Amino acid sequence: MPNEVYKKDNQQFHYFNEKNSRLLGDYLEQELHLKERIIFKNDDFVVLVPFWAIWPFEAMIVAKNHQQNITALDTIGTQNFAEAISVLTKAYDKLFNTSFPYSSGIHQAPTNGKDNSHWHWHMSFYPPLLRSATVKKFMVGYEMFGTPQRDITAEIAAERIRNLV
Repeated sequence: MPNEVYKKDNQQFHYFNEKNSRLLGDYLEQELHLKERIIFKNDDFVVLVPFWAIWPFEAMIVAKNHQQNITALDTIGTQNFAEAISVLTKAYDKLFNTSFPYSSGIHQAPTNGKDNSHWHWHMSFYPPLLRSATVKKFMVGYEMFGTPQRDITAEIAAERIRNLV
């Protein structure tokens, strides 16, 4: 089975070739229009809960303008990226009044020497807390090999986090 990087690269590549636009850029435009899952935005970044979120308070930070990787940031972009991270993680801490655990990662164009202009970099946050500081979500067999289950919608999660910003 292909790994996550391969899947993301493949899907973005095929979308770009078919539509002549970037998958994540088009998705971001839809989210900005709907305004249902947006948590925060500044001049360079949008923090949102993606509609496909598996973790209860999963979020992502997406660059507003097309950039293949984080090295494209200038000084102001770097400050705005830091602000987006700070706003999200402080809101997480307020959510259950605890130091909120999460795993995060930056997803950016591969360094394979190819033209990766189909890529739009972003950062994902995967927090395990479900209903309180002591109730965690665990991926179980059915979720790992079937369909993930959520007991909170992406819209409700975004609203709860947004209200703490």
